[in-house]
Amino acid sequence: MEIHPTAVIDPEARIGEDVEIGPYTVVKGDVEIGDGTRIGPHVVIEGRTRIGKGCQVYQFASIGAPPQDKKYKGEDTALVIGDNNIIREFTTINRGTHHGGGITEIGDGNLLMAYVHIAHDCRIGNGCVLANAATLAGHITIEDRAIVGGLVAIHQFVRVGKYSMIGGASAVTMDVTPYATVAGNRAKLFGINKVGLERAGFKKEEIQEIERAYRIIFRSGKILKDALSEVEREMGHNPDVRYLIDFIRASKRGITR
Repeated sequence: MEIHPTAVIDPEARIGEDVEIGPYTVVKGDVEIGDGTRIGPHVVIEGRTRIGKGCQVYQFASIGAPPQDKKYKGEDTALVIGDNNIIREFTTINRGTHHGGGITEIGDGNLLMAYVHIAHDCRIGNGCVLANAATLAGHITIEDRAIVGGLVAIHQFVRVGKYSMIGGASAVTMDVTPYATVAGNRAKLFGINKVGLERAGFKKEEIQEIERAYRIIFRSGKILKDALSEVEREMGHNPDVRYLIDFIRASKRGITR
């Protein structure tokens, strides 16, 4: 371990091997930091917070602070961050709330750029990118490999599907379907995230099937229920299309159209 002498480390904290902690950083409470993680200067990590292996936390980040929720009364809640995440300057990530499940959770291999805010009870998957000043209200789910542009604001309880992309400065109030590209205030659907799917290794035929499903659901002019039934009959055997159908049917807020 390499801990700067000006850092303040709570005796309760559990620090892994080969961890670096920079000047004036404060680690207080029931904190666990995994092997090989690098914590920069002037970082505050608090509460029941778990940070995995190989993460990088840059200066002035606030990790594990109490939720910004009037109903929170000091209950024992948690923040769990996986492995190999990059958390840039001034990012703020809050613990969960008792009524929201008690945990804020971030998966592996995510990039959180400067000034990102992740509120209580959010769940971020793996391999996501949240660009500068992306702001997530409480109870939001971001699925694997989604990209959230800079200055995006997402309403509480919204779900953002895997491999989707939200354009910069968008206001998102409804669920974003998997594989989609949305943008605007309020956000609107502009088609599938074809470039993102190609970069993720989807085959040409797989992308064409997803694109065909999107045309039927969103461009045919049919009632959503009927369009989903048609896609299910014709392409329900395709796992990517099946996932899209199930995501839409499970939506409680409605979907970005």
